[in-house]
Amino acid sequence: MGVGIKVEHLNAWFGKTQALHDINIAIASNHCTAVIGPSGCGKSTFVRCLNRMHETIPDAKAAGKVEIGEMDVYNGTSAVSIRRRIGMVFQKPNPFPTMSIYDNVASGLKLNGFRDRKRTDEIVERSLKYAALWEEVKDTMHKKSGAGLSGGQQQRLCIARALAVEPQVLLMDEPCSALDPISTGKIEELIFQLKEKFTIVIVTHNMQQASRVAEFTGFFLLGKLIEFDKTEKIFTTPSDKRTEDYITGRFG
Repeated sequence: MGVGIKVEHLNAWFGKTQALHDINIAIASNHCTAVIGPSGCGKSTFVRCLNRMHETIPDAKAAGKVEIGEMDVYNGTSAVSIRRRIGMVFQKPNPFPTMSIYDNVASGLKLNGFRDRKRTDEIVERSLKYAALWEEVKDTMHKKSGAGLSGGQQQRLCIARALAVEPQVLLMDEPCSALDPISTGKIEELIFQLKEKFTIVIVTHNMQQASRVAEFTGFFLLGKLIEFDKTEKIFTTPSDKRTEDYITGRFG
């Protein structure tokens, strides 16, 4: 089992407030890793540091080492190159409302200067199939706006858009929190299929979801990684009392 993401001594700040404290973690490639913990514990900040989205916030900064394969995220690689290799799906679906479904998926390719229409057609179709959306939209994708889809379909469209640029890693920040149970089930099913091809990191408040989709789980508290292990161990025999307290509902 290879390492998809290696993080060493990662620290992050919002102005003078430190949000992450010395995070060290090795995330397995072609597996799903869940990040859990109470609100404000640093979960979203952690995943946003992996593709340097954190630094887009005014006064925010990060320091440490993050390696994705051979790529050193914080040493000499441009943020644009990094975000090509690391896709991101947010809590609230954010399709481009004025674009068709097709153009939403193709937007990252066009942004990167990709102009081959036949190849674009193939990539859009493949990405929509990866996102289990192709059968639902193939007849309307040139006419219908991305904003005209249901919430669950919009989230799958955002996943297709992230996959179109062929990333190595897919980050998902609470991707199901705004969705109904049926749409959530479809996204979870999708995660199972996608991890054969991609390394996936999912932030979730839903511990049942973490136990269903992730082979590994990290528990964050007050900006620190308290425990990281196989999901089954985290949920049945955690090593740290704070992890046990959180999972059993004593706090959080």
